[in-house]
Amino acid sequence: MKTIIKNILLVDDSVNDVTLIKAALKDAHFGNDIIVAEDGEEALDFLYKRGKFADYLGDEPVFILLDIKMPLMNGIEVLKIIRADAKFNRVPIIMLTSSRDSYDLQTCYDNGANSFVVKPVNINDFMDVVKELGQYWVVINELPI
Repeated sequence: MKTIIKNILLVDDSVNDVTLIKAALKDAHFGNDIIVAEDGEEALDFLYKRGKFADYLGDEPVFILLDIKMPLMNGIEVLKIIRADAKFNRVPIIMLTSSRDSYDLQTCYDNGANSFVVKPVNINDFMDVVKELGQYWVVINELPI
């Protein structure tokens, strides 16, 4: 049986955070490609294979790292749309955000987020958290086929 390595969808408008997240995941030696969407609309374009992702032939991602505070469409709006579609109901969604707002936390879980992680301010801590997230969702966690 051939192992299929699915992509990771990273949705974040911060160039610095994207760079750090990609470096941390690469440093952890996962074989997954990382698809970056700079806002919520682009994330949905990837999932529904529209716009610049219209020619994408792959499956849904192994997991989604989703920021909350973004232009055009915030992460909570994206979360609600994804979770309303049965096609994506088994894709883990990890809210990786700078928000410590209890409303955001509650709203994310109420709408089907699998995890809510506040981005550490310290760069080394940030990198470690991302590696641990990747380790858990790519290696440790078992998903249904």
